[in-house]
Formats: sequence, structure tokens, C-alpha cells
Amino acid sequence: MSDLVVVLPGILGSTLRDKDGMVWEVSGRAAVRAVLSLGRSLHRLTLPAGIGDEHPGDGIEPVALMADLHVIPGIWTPLKGYDRVTRRLSSLGYSVEKGTLLLFAYDWRLSNRYNGALLARRVDEALDRIGPDAKVSFVCHSMGGLVARWCIEQCGMAERTDKLITMGTPYRGAATALDQLVNGVRKGLGPLAVDLTEFARSMPSLHQLLPEYACIESPGGLLKTTEVSLPELDTKMVADAMAFHGALTDTFADKTYAILGGKQPTATTARIADGKATCYRTYEGDDLYGDATVPMVGAARRGLALSSNTLHRVTEQHTSLQDNAAVLDAVESFLTAKPIVPRAVTATEPQVSVPDLVMAGETLKVTVELRDTTPRAVKVALLDENGKQVESRAPAISESMTIEFGDLAPGAYYVQVSGISVGAPVVPVTSAVLAMDCPVA
Repeated sequence: MSDLVVVLPGILGSTLRDKDGMVWEVSGRAAVRAVLSLGRSLHRLTLPAGIGDEHPGDGIEPVALMADLHVIPGIWTPLKGYDRVTRRLSSLGYSVEKGTLLLFAYDWRLSNRYNGALLARRVDEALDRIGPDAKVSFVCHSMGGLVARWCIEQCGMAERTDKLITMGTPYRGAATALDQLVNGVRKGLGPLAVDLTEFARSMPSLHQLLPEYACIESPGGLLKTTEVSLPELDTKMVADAMAFHGALTDTFADKTYAILGGKQPTATTARIADGKATCYRTYEGDDLYGDATVPMVGAARRGLALSSNTLHRVTEQHTSLQDNAAVLDAVESFLTAKPIVPRAVTATEPQVSVPDLVMAGETLKVTVELRDTTPRAVKVALLDENGKQVESRAPAISESMTIEFGDLAPGAYYVQVSGISVGAPVVPVTSAVLAMDCPVA
């Protein structure tokens, strides 16, 4: 086992505060109130133009990892917190109190280069306290894997690193970020009168989630983001983000374990027209899926075939990878090198589409697809933020069906698609959604 384990959350996954108190700290039902008030605090979070890899000196600092559901609608997928993964690591003997577990909160607005360098300093200090020969393993969700890669490859930490374990890391970016940055952060907000576009476009980190792979459709084939003019975006920020990806190599590939969410409908490519980006699920004619946020072509390292046996697939959505039992079994087996067998992926793997946000009282539409698999009945359950079932359906699905839940009260919910009975051969898939109360005046 490694001497030190560091947990890195994804974008939005760390709480933030300034001298006046918490700037970003939401949990469950509080996420609704946070979104409603977010427009009034944007001036505290928006970064100055040309920030690059620096800290803005605005007094905002990271505090801790998010414990529960967290989301800024339109910026990134709603995500569960990190309590479950830290509990699993604690069960293996890693402890914050003993100095063998480091929960690395970071300011997710800033460049991954800045946070990677900060991580290197923190890890060096922690390893020195353990001993000169101590080594670290990183357990990362989403963008946290990019921060760790920069730390390892560009900040001199390769010699002191034992393993890099990632869950849903966009190694080559995600078309979701392209959609958000080009079209502005209004998608899914309905009549909610909060425009987060300026805030989103100020973040170097969100630009560093842009696809590095060729993803822009053109008559001559797919082009990279640096080979086209992206409407509304700062060309220098886009070029710098691609330079970030270009500096990352495969020098640490033999000690990297990538866990990918799969079989979910995922934006993969895009077409630019009339100043807008329209995303598509296909890549050169094939639907390769992904985790509903990170496409399969963005989840693998540059030059790595998607058939590689170094990619570990789990049928799950990005929102729940760090909370998924099979994923945590895999993380444990990678860390301990014991013959723990992850829970088997069974025959039926549902593809689930759920909006990030609906208005309270509106109908929540959940689309479940069963492609290339046996038609069967599944359970589609609506759960409250504590995991208690609010309502459920048990439709028989052959290829695709949309299930509706009406009259949602304001709050945070989970939609879970699973078998209709314990042990039924259906891989459970969980999505998060917020029900908003009313538009902001």
C-alpha cells in the first residue's frame, strides 16, 4: 500500500470562502437556494481577464471537499459529494489525523497548472513528514485527474508517486465544456433569470476541459478547437488550454489506472453555425457513449486505443462515479493490489438521460434507452436528497421510453434506474437533478 493517499475532487468539488464567509458551499436542498442567490455573488467569483495561471488575489480560498450534491446549473454536471470515497479509504487504514490521507481542496476556478503546482508543494510536505522514501497515490475524480497529472508530470512528483487512479477524468476534454462556453450558461435554466456566462468564460479551468481531440464537424472532417474560430471565446484562452493538454505526456502511463463511466448518452462532437455550437452523440458515425458528461473519446489518454485493457469501464453517470460501489471496489483493488473482484457488470446496461434542472411543478422527463440488449422491465425511482424513494415506475422497455414525474417540490433529487427486484440483471445508473422554486426577479 502507498504511504499517502490524496483525494482530488472535480470542478465545483471544493468549498470556497473569503473574509466575509463561505462563497461556495451547497448541500442537497441548499443547492437550490445557492443557485437562486448565485447571481448576486457572481462578482465575487468571476475572475479578471488575463488571469492565466495566477491567483487573482481576491481573498477567495478553498476550504474542504464537498460532502453532498453540488451544482451550478450549466457549468458542469450535478455531482455527488466525496464522503463515500473518503470513508472507503479510511476503512483501508488511511487517516487525515495520522497524516496518511490528504483531502486536497482547491479553487476550481483557477488554472490546473496553478493547482497542480500547489498540489505538488502540499504533497511534498506531507511525504517529508512520513519519511524520505514515502510515496503517494492519487485518487481523483473528473478534473482532479488533470490537476494530478500536471503535478506528477510537470512539477517533479513522478519519482514520489506510486499510482494515479482517476474516475471520469476528461483526459482529452469534453464537448460539454464547448457547449457551455460557446452557447453561454443558460441551457436548462428555463425562465431562471441568472446569466452565468461571464463567470464561466472567466475560468481557465473550464477552458482546460475543452476537447483536445478533433471534435468540430466540417466538410473535410473533424477539426480541433484551434483549427476553427469559436464564437464568443477568447482565442488566447483556448490556445493556452490546448497548450496545457499538449504538455501532458504518457510518461506515467504504466502507473495510471483510468476508470471510465460508460454506456450513457454523451455529447462527443459539435457543429458550429450561426454563432452557436450544436453537440452530437456520434464520433465519425459511431455512438461511442461516455458517462453523460465525459465522452469515451475524451476519457482516454492521447494515443491510447479505446480497446485498451488499461481502461476500466463501469456503467454509470459522471455524477455518481465517486459514489459507485463497483468503482470503489476497483479503487480499493488498485491501491491494495489484493484480488478484490469488482461487482460484475450484468447483461442489461441502461442509458439514461435526465435534465440537470427543472422548475418546481413542471414535469421531470427521464429517458431510458436499452440498446443492443434484452428488452426488460426496469425500475425508475425518484429519490429525495436523503435517498428516500418519493415515487417509482416499473415500465417494460424494448428500446426507448420517456418516464414522467410531475409536481416536484423544490429541492434536490436523484433518479435511479435499476432492476425491479434485488439481484435483477440490470446495472443501476444514478443521476442528479435540481427542482427550482421560481425565477429570480
